Amino acid sequence: MQSPIFQNEYVTSNRIIYTPSEFAKSSLLYLQETGELKAQRPHTKSRSGLDSYLFFIVLSGAGELRYNDKPYPLKKNSCIFIDCRQAYAHVTSDDLWKLKWVHFNGHSMTDIYNKYLSRGGEPTFEAEQPEPYDSLLDEILNIASSDDYIRDMKLNEKLASLLTLIMSKSWHPGKAQTAKKRGELSNIKSWLDTHYSEKISLDELAKRFYIDKYYLSKIFKEQYGITINAYISRKKITAAKQLLRFSDKSIEQIGFEIGISDTNYFTRLFKKIEGITPGEYRKRW
Repeated sequence: MQSPIFQNEYVTSNRIIYTPSEFAKSSLLYLQETGELKAQRPHTKSRSGLDSYLFFIVLSGAGELRYNDKPYPLKKNSCIFIDCRQAYAHVTSDDLWKLKWVHFNGHSMTDIYNKYLSRGGEPTFEAEQPEPYDSLLDEILNIASSDDYIRDMKLNEKLASLLTLIMSKSWHPGKAQTAKKRGELSNIKSWLDTHYSEKISLDELAKRFYIDKYYLSKIFKEQYGITINAYISRKKITAAKQLLRFSDKSIEQIGFEIGISDTNYFTRLFKKIEGITPGEYRKRW
């Protein structure tokens, strides 16, 4: 339901408390609450044990997030993304802030948030370009306040877009090591994208890019969430699917082109990744 403009001694807000369908709760990313507020005076809001994930962006003013027993200063264009099952508090300063926020959840959110953490995501980050976040939150608010009969599907789409944006933009560029690491890996990944069909060993890859192989394995997995060997295998299978669908080449020829001369091994690898054999894939598509 949509509330009128709400005002008390602490905030003026426009918010929607949303009740998703059972289908949305079981199958989609679903909205719980969204809105925007302007603080009227300094205050602290504390919560714990909410079955929810919270994202908000500071549009103006300043304050602080307290999360996992640690303070995080917030200012204009600061964003937070937290698991609200943990205790948290947010505090506005004398420089009264204006926020836009969304509480949401979904059956896969625990895994998504753990992936966010494993990639280096932190409870707060700075939005170098705040407009995409601002725009998505406006769209979520507008959809939630509409009578659209497929609004749960549309909200799922917008929440997924928000998560994609958060996941891709939440690195802290001020950390020189992180920035250097991402640059190194970008070059390595680009080389793999071109040379995946060749015989590639970790030792040769490390030597080519003047990097310790153990360090390379570690940071590649941290950055991309997949091992180097698994990444190469997926590149091979993606190329194989293209050839299976859009060429008349035999399965043996396709395996050879992607760098797998053993047809039986190619079939086993394809089935491991896709769940079906190359021949079955070609027939289906």
